[in-house]
Amino acid sequence: MKAAVIIIAVIVVLAGGGYVIVKHNSDNNKKSPSTSTSSNMNMSSGSSSNSSGSSSSSTPTATNSVSLQNFAFSPADITVTKGTSVTWTNKDSTTHTVTETDSQTGPDSGDLAPGKSYSFTFNTAGTFHYHCSIHSEMTGTVTVTQ
Repeated sequence: MKAAVIIIAVIVVLAGGGYVIVKHNSDNNKKSPSTSTSSNMNMSSGSSSNSSGSSSSSTPTATNSVSLQNFAFSPADITVTKGTSVTWTNKDSTTHTVTETDSQTGPDSGDLAPGKSYSFTFNTAGTFHYHCSIHSEMTGTVTVTQ
């Protein structure tokens, strides 16, 4: 009797896991049109912040595109030159945000639905931390150089 209950529990767990994998792959294969919004930032020079909100201590990647996927910003840390627009694209199946963390004037996408994009122009050198206000474990950093 006890073995039968354990076997049934294992079957239920495996079936549920298989459903989640199939559903995730199905959602990722759906194509939806992407829309973009833009924002500009003008801050005084010398603005920077501490690194306590960063999800990674690795060297930032030189790119201006960030994906929101698997409940993470990828890459989490990027480096751009002053005047560069960074575009975040939500590739998850749930809504996220791109929200500045340090009470500075910074990115604030509002709700970013699946398949949508948001752009923000960094006009001042410094380090800028951001997060998803819905999923606080999602954090990232933009390092802006001259």
